[in-house]
Amino acid sequence: MSKQAQEEYDYLYKIVLIGDSGVGKSNLLSRFTRNEFNIETKSTIGVEFATRSIVAEGKTIKAQIWDTAGQERYRAITSAYYRGAVGALLVYDIAKQATYKSVERWLTELRENADRNIEIMLVGNKSDLRHLREVSTDEAKEFAEKHKLLFIETSALDASNVDSAFQTILTQICHLMSRPPTVDPTRDEVVPGGGVVVDFNNKETKTQGSGCAC
Repeated sequence: MSKQAQEEYDYLYKIVLIGDSGVGKSNLLSRFTRNEFNIETKSTIGVEFATRSIVAEGKTIKAQIWDTAGQERYRAITSAYYRGAVGALLVYDIAKQATYKSVERWLTELRENADRNIEIMLVGNKSDLRHLREVSTDEAKEFAEKHKLLFIETSALDASNVDSAFQTILTQICHLMSRPPTVDPTRDEVVPGGGVVVDFNNKETKTQGSGCAC
């Protein structure tokens, strides 16, 4: 296959990874895009990104995934990081309660700087550390439901649910983008229609609105 053919895609979506340092964002990125895991990953200052294409409902979606790469240690992430993002993975470590407590702060920053229609997934990473768990699945699921977030637990180490997390948020973005726009009477502006409630752990999904026509 030629390089040109490899780069062909129907949609390009920017996804950002946010959350405290050390929760495994860089390894989620490398596991999804290169199927690699580095147990000695160290935080670096700056922003990195990688890409991977998936096929969803007959269309090729190229994901451009941005990682803060340690920037969260030193300062709030700038609005430029969020610009153009249509999806976000808000990551915490299931074995470190402190990283979960930071989720609300990250969510506030995200919603203050990103597009108001951004699709957000709460990700409890390091599910392989179940013997050290400090954050229950039910507690995180309740938080996600309260704030209308997608939710999943993953392990970059053993690759559990990593592909599923990215595949699901990308497909959901495709659904959202393809729905006819509606007018929000409370804001007098046009917004995408429909909605979704997803419970990944119970494998049940309820959808409102039309399906993905992408």
